[in-house]
Amino acid sequence: MSGDNYYFGDSVSMHGGLGNTGIVKNQAAPAQTSPELEAALRQLVELLTELRAQVPPARAQSLDEALPDIASPAVEPQQRHRALLAVAGIAATVGAVGQPVVEAVNSVLALIGG
Repeated sequence: MSGDNYYFGDSVSMHGGLGNTGIVKNQAAPAQTSPELEAALRQLVELLTELRAQVPPARAQSLDEALPDIASPAVEPQQRHRALLAVAGIAATVGAVGQPVVEAVNSVLALIGG
């Protein structure tokens, strides 16, 4: 096996030179979302914005903290799932006002397989 090279992750080899800066990161691009999921997420964000105005400040802050994890396409699936469950829990505690959010969360979860 002499001379075989196995690389896992990034590999950098520099031989001389001046002012060497930067590295090429060989990472996969974020997964593309379906148009249905994008539409469901947009609807959920709109509903969360409306709900935010109708809940106490502490719950509004929790919604604000979860929103980036829901709306960002680059977020890890587990992180998005946790944020969805958090906002569904908040929506469920406020009764009928939160019911549209709970339904929207369930739609998103169905689309992402959660």
